[in-house]
Amino acid sequence: MSEAGRPPAGSNPPADASAPVDGSGTARARCVLAPNPGPMTLNGTNTWLIAEPGSAVAMVVDPGPDDQAHLGRVRDLAAAAGQRISRILLTHGHLDHSAGAARLAALTGAPVMAADPALRRGPGAGSTADGAAGGGLGPGDVLTEAGCELRVVASPGHTADSVCLLLPADRALLTGDTVLGRGTTVIAEDGSLADYLATLDRLRALADQQQLGTLLPGHGPLLADPATVLDFYISHRRERLAEIRAALAAGDRSGEEIVARVYADVDRSLWPFARWSVRAQLDYLGSRGELPPGVSP
Repeated sequence: MSEAGRPPAGSNPPADASAPVDGSGTARARCVLAPNPGPMTLNGTNTWLIAEPGSAVAMVVDPGPDDQAHLGRVRDLAAAAGQRISRILLTHGHLDHSAGAARLAALTGAPVMAADPALRRGPGAGSTADGAAGGGLGPGDVLTEAGCELRVVASPGHTADSVCLLLPADRALLTGDTVLGRGTTVIAEDGSLADYLATLDRLRALADQQQLGTLLPGHGPLLADPATVLDFYISHRRERLAEIRAALAAGDRSGEEIVARVYADVDRSLWPFARWSVRAQLDYLGSRGELPPGVSP
């Protein structure tokens, strides 16, 4: 989900806003754009087909909404490449990424794998002890079913169950909602800013370690300069925290007052989502002993 509002300073992450999203990707990852555009989903949800060229099977990352035409198209595109969908992976449980998983599983017979046990379906879905073999996506798990490696990178922050997926052969990282192709992400109600900041630092180190060349987000166009994008995200969070501190210094004491000040130029229909981020930032400042008396998230 894209954060309500604009970054407080600087520019958006580097991206070509005119670049096509549907059909974009890398040698082993192809985007199938879901038809659910909106202020929080940008162009729509990016569903990713992952397979080594010539492989007889493919994995699907984030099937998107429960849209019969979209899910049928995902299956048909794989079939046109001579591939059977063998696994369905979820970067996190938000419905714009996961609602179509059950229908796609029924269409293909593929199990659904996720960090959250409640989202898993198919053989072994109830097991949490065996990592990927049990339907889970745990830190460091490696999936090779489509002929290429996908490595699970735990990425809590946007949500508690968020993961990214490293595709080493393409020097690419599938980021779900942790990093978006345009704008920045919201900290959801079950997310944590402290976790998110730690995740961004971890991904920034990973960008150097793996010499990442591409980020494949859950919404918006792919990003060709991961290190610069992650530097922007880290800077943006620092600037947003500075805005919250300034609002508190000005006397604001409630989440509503802070949203009205910090997001004054944002459509009021998006203010409920802004409240998620403000609450997360106040929780973070509170954990550091930085909140003045009388603050109500």
